[in-house]
Amino acid sequence: MATNAISAGASANAPDDSFPLFSTFQIGGVALKNRLVLSPMCTYSARGGMVDDFHLAHLAKFAMGGFGLVMTEATAVTRDGRITHGDLGIWQDEQVHGMRRITDLIHTLGAKAGIQLAHAGRKASMQRPWDGNGPLDHRDVARGERAWEIVGPGTEPMELGWLSPRALSQPELTTLVERWKHAAARAEAAGFDVIEIHAAHGYLLHQFLSPLANSRTDHYGGTLENRMRLALEVVAAVREVWPARKPLFFRVSATDAADGGWSLEDSAVLATALQALGVDVVDCSSGGVAAPQASTGLPRSLGFQVPLARSIKDEVGIATMAVGLIVDAHQANDIVASGAADLVAIGRAALHDPHWPLHAQENLQPAVGYAGWPQPYGWWLERRKKVLQAALSAADRRGATPLV
Repeated sequence: MATNAISAGASANAPDDSFPLFSTFQIGGVALKNRLVLSPMCTYSARGGMVDDFHLAHLAKFAMGGFGLVMTEATAVTRDGRITHGDLGIWQDEQVHGMRRITDLIHTLGAKAGIQLAHAGRKASMQRPWDGNGPLDHRDVARGERAWEIVGPGTEPMELGWLSPRALSQPELTTLVERWKHAAARAEAAGFDVIEIHAAHGYLLHQFLSPLANSRTDHYGGTLENRMRLALEVVAAVREVWPARKPLFFRVSATDAADGGWSLEDSAVLATALQALGVDVVDCSSGGVAAPQASTGLPRSLGFQVPLARSIKDEVGIATMAVGLIVDAHQANDIVASGAADLVAIGRAALHDPHWPLHAQENLQPAVGYAGWPQPYGWWLERRKKVLQAALSAADRRGATPLV
């Protein structure tokens, strides 16, 4: 970890059994300074899959904001595996340099860097959400963004009116597994500390897992064992080139929450197989197999997916990460303290407040003050705190209410 003036102070995370959210988490040869992870969130802002200054500025905020692990958005392992024209990619060697810029910056700012490897399958060739969030059409062509052929387990479209995929042949699946392997090797060359394999939210690996999307009759369809086959082949291939000391995460929609769909019981079977292949953490989300966005059939209450992480952790004995409407420092800390999950992923709440971890620590451990902030910020904020306290005290003596 860097020790220059910009780096957040690791010493601020003093051991405290009351606040395990800020305890170190050792996974293999990688130590996260706390249990807070920036959840992968697509920004749809790349050109040709390449990193640019936007991605650097975007991710740097969260490293400076105190996250122990900063994850990239879903990063395509093939050009045609992108969700939109704006997705990041790691399907060619030319993309490694930009990714190295990301990891170097995140490391300099005191965090670990993770990459989520993905293939959209039949949910590829879509518009960006703000352009309509549907199949690419004439408006997108006018912007120079044409549709491309999409693939999946079969020929069923995601929904009526959407593009129909071409069913992947067995030789093509073998080639695709190799693409994941090559992407993982590039992630290692780029300096990432963690890889997460994306098998949730209705994207390709989830499409193979779920009987709602997979109607194949060969040995990649039908039984639970067959439907898990592609995901397990991808994990095994990635582990061949991903160093044993580096953690491997796997994001799963732990339930489709739909009749006849993928179930929490299925996820427990899968998690057992994943653990045997070298997966360290199961990232527990839900839903998305039959909708454009990562929608879920579960009621969206605060922390609604935490029970999924707890169930898999308790039944399988593998580390888990909880995600989904986790909005409060005490809520996040209770998730770790109760043993429901080992890591807590924060997504849109971090977009609203990139300093979410530092504010959470300020809330839970006020005695720490600003010691955990980047030094150029913490020095000024500590000074402001003293000035503000004096001003408030003086105003109180006068019976006035100052503007702050």
